[in-house]
Amino acid sequence: MRLLKVATCNLNQWAMDFDCNLKHIKDSITRAKEVGAVIRLGPELEITGYGCEDHFLELDTVNHAWECLKEILLGDWTDGILCSIGMPIIRGSERYNCQVLCFNRKIVMIRPKMWLANDGNYRELRWFTTWKQKDQLVEFQLPPEISEALSQTSVPFGYGYIQFLDTAVAAEICEELFTPNPPHTELALNGVEVFLNASGSHHQLRKLDLRLRAFIGATHTRGGVYMYSNHQGCDGARLYYDGCSCVVVNGEVVAQGSQFSLKDVEVVVAQVDLDAVASLRGSISSFQEQASCKTKVSSVAVPYNICKPFNLKMLLSSPQKIMYHSPEEEIAFGPGCWLWDYLRRSGASGFLLPLSGGADSSSVAAIVGCMCQLVVKEIANRDEQVKADAIRIGNYADGKFPTDSKEFAKRIFYTVYMGSENSSEATKTRAKVLADEIGSWHLDVCIDGVVSSLLSLFQTVTGKRPRYKVDGGSNVENLGLQNIQARIRMVLAFMLASLLPWVHNKKGFYLVLGSSNVDEALRGYLTKYDCSAADINPIGSISKQDLRTFLWWAANHLGYSSLAEIEAAPPTAELEPIRSNYSQLDEVDMGMTYEELSVYGRLRKIFRCGPVSMFKNLCYKWGATLTPSEVADKVKHFFKYYSINRHKMTVLTPSYHAESYSPEDNRFDLRQFLYNARWPYQFRKMDELVQEMNGDRVAFKETGEDGGTAAGGGGMGVVAAASGNPKAGF
Repeated sequence: MRLLKVATCNLNQWAMDFDCNLKHIKDSITRAKEVGAVIRLGPELEITGYGCEDHFLELDTVNHAWECLKEILLGDWTDGILCSIGMPIIRGSERYNCQVLCFNRKIVMIRPKMWLANDGNYRELRWFTTWKQKDQLVEFQLPPEISEALSQTSVPFGYGYIQFLDTAVAAEICEELFTPNPPHTELALNGVEVFLNASGSHHQLRKLDLRLRAFIGATHTRGGVYMYSNHQGCDGARLYYDGCSCVVVNGEVVAQGSQFSLKDVEVVVAQVDLDAVASLRGSISSFQEQASCKTKVSSVAVPYNICKPFNLKMLLSSPQKIMYHSPEEEIAFGPGCWLWDYLRRSGASGFLLPLSGGADSSSVAAIVGCMCQLVVKEIANRDEQVKADAIRIGNYADGKFPTDSKEFAKRIFYTVYMGSENSSEATKTRAKVLADEIGSWHLDVCIDGVVSSLLSLFQTVTGKRPRYKVDGGSNVENLGLQNIQARIRMVLAFMLASLLPWVHNKKGFYLVLGSSNVDEALRGYLTKYDCSAADINPIGSISKQDLRTFLWWAANHLGYSSLAEIEAAPPTAELEPIRSNYSQLDEVDMGMTYEELSVYGRLRKIFRCGPVSMFKNLCYKWGATLTPSEVADKVKHFFKYYSINRHKMTVLTPSYHAESYSPEDNRFDLRQFLYNARWPYQFRKMDELVQEMNGDRVAFKETGEDGGTAAGGGGMGVVAAASGNPKAGF
């Protein structure tokens, strides 16, 4: 047996906070050494933090990273342990995203990333270049101050692996695993047994399975020990990095870290037998044949044994069942942890939420309540950092600290129901009951006086007073009156957030939480600068359908039973007067259901469909119940209002990223915001297709023959391929 103990980790780094990041790196190495690990893997760009973005273009960022690495190497941190540490490095005039492999106070090798993440939320090609010289390692001259401190002038730089006396180890950085021809394939044929994947991977609902399947697939047919390390937490922007560092051996997970946690450092350890890797490879004839004619990869020799012989006291890590959270748990824990990081790092004293008693704001309230529960639980588990942060934010004194989530919520969470003459008693009651269940400090405010004052001012200026549509007013008047209420609520929310700390003799300020969901953003069903305008929004990239299932889950698992009643109530903005024959409903206002919005959103973003392609695909999906003309009308209606309201995305509140069809304009869904909302060319093409399809239907009725297009033709493959299952792909 060749026994090897390895350690990977989740680190809660903060972009550009070098003190914080260095502390976490040192802590993780110390913990790894304490349990006898001889390999320690950290996440991608861990010294600087992954989310530095254009700060990577500053020489200071690279220089500070070298200074932190020097501090690690001058201490005893790397004695007897191979440490893979992520940082940016400049070679000549090129900047690379690198893993620096250190051992016994020396840099053994620098491995630059060869394939950069450059889609969705990622823009690595903006800051880094890819390493293209795969055929050799080159010598990299260390910066003078580093060279002098380490008594080391140069180091091998490029694509290769480290050859110890008893095994071979190589890095494969994040995106490289997911390329069509990943490096681990070639490296395995060259005898590499341990793969180190440093990553900066963000949370997205239902995404973890894809990631884990990639690790399992990398070693299932070619053998190997695959170590994965990830950031965990909010490092300063919209993304939450969801940890789940793990170790996979020959296609089986033997160690797995948490996906969501308030811990700053979590070390995941596994004891593995490398002879099991050699045995599997030796049993696969095709592996032997391909290894015999492999392309040689460069290596760096390190004359040192890192494995231990057979020892009954050293227990091997056994395969374990993979831990997956349900989508409802992901919605509770992911945004909850993200909010905690934002709160403790922003200097704020708490959160303020306009709580309407509807599904969206109630979901946000439940997430904050979940956050409070997580804080109290982590303090009970003796996490001193969480305890210190909670004492500071909650303004505790005399050695006291949070022991009850409702008591803690009363100190840091403020909810306000801003009712008007159009609000119902039902939503007012629901808001109050939920606030009591969570423990928030709750206010009930009537905004009618402010609305009336503004309307009187408008009447003085113009000589006219607008009326609601139900009272005989026009659509313009009706919309204007709704917008006044919505915007007053935003102004009042920010006023309360800035002044309530003064009222309560507290330092700092409150962060205003938004509560618009991804479907409303996609359709533009929100008022620009209303309560959707806030400091941050934990549900801005979550669909209405997912939020409703979350409310049921939270009612049963978080102890907020009133959420069941809130979920059952029809969604309404309550901005128009309630009459015996009229009650405002969201889906009626929008002209489409939330379920339809999710379908439109996925086709537009995930399947990259324009109006014509969307029409063709939906003819397959909805053709059994709708005529082509009806499908065309629905698609036109969606694109009309999507394009009219796209400008609202330019000021969308920074939101937790959780959904793959988010229309967030800042960096994920980059499109124009001034459209010809009539889409004349595209809509004309749709009309022509409708006429053609109607003609085919007439011919079919007359002849009894099918005159339609073959499945998969005419650019309709996305849905046609999945037409046997009406939900497939959507």
